[in-house]
This record gives sequence, C-alpha cells and structure tokens, in this order.
Amino acid sequence: QVQLVESGGGLVQPGGSLRLSCAASGIIFSLYGMGWYRQAPGKQREWVAAITRGGSTNYADSVKGRFTISRDNAKNTVYLQMSNLKPEDTAVYYCSTHDALRGDYWGQGTQVNVSS
Repeated sequence: QVQLVESGGGLVQPGGSLRLSCAASGIIFSLYGMGWYRQAPGKQREWVAAITRGGSTNYADSVKGRFTISRDNAKNTVYLQMSNLKPEDTAVYYCSTHDALRGDYWGQGTQVNVSS
C-alpha cells in the first residue's frame, strides 16, 4: 500500500522559511519522480515543483528562486525548502507521485500559512 505523509507546515511571517517533508512508503522510492502541489482556499490545485528519480528539478514560475525541492532516497523522503515566503504562498501543500500502472498517489497535505 502506497502512503505519502507530509509534515512541516505551519504559520510563518512573510519573508520567513519552512521546510516541508514527505515520507513515502509502499514504493521503491528511488525509482519514482516526486512532485509538490498546493491548493489555496477557493482555488484549484496547482503544481509547485518536481524532481525526477535522477534528481533533475523543475519549478513553477511563481516559486522559482525561492523554493528548492530535494530528495533523500535513503530516507524515502522528498523535501520542499521554502524561503522568502509570501502571503500568496498560503495553501495546503501536497506531495504526489505517479505510477504508470497504478495511477497517481497523493498525501493528505500540510497547511502552510504566511501571515504577519
């Protein structure tokens, strides 16, 4: 059974930083690309960042230069380091992976609030 469990969300002031973690189980983690998404109140879920199994990364324009995605295959964990946070970054953040045969998997999400 595939499980993705996010953690690390919370309340932070504008300009602050947070690091989100997503622990995966039930998959051979090193074989999967991983992604982070977010959903703000009243908005559709949007893609934030992705990392391939080889470690290549890609970012949405809205977070480029402020967020960094990374992975630790030994810990079956993907991270999202968020810096210079803005109020518009407030959202529930989800990690996700895609299996060609079984489809998409999502975590339960972790809330990030950026407010003074």
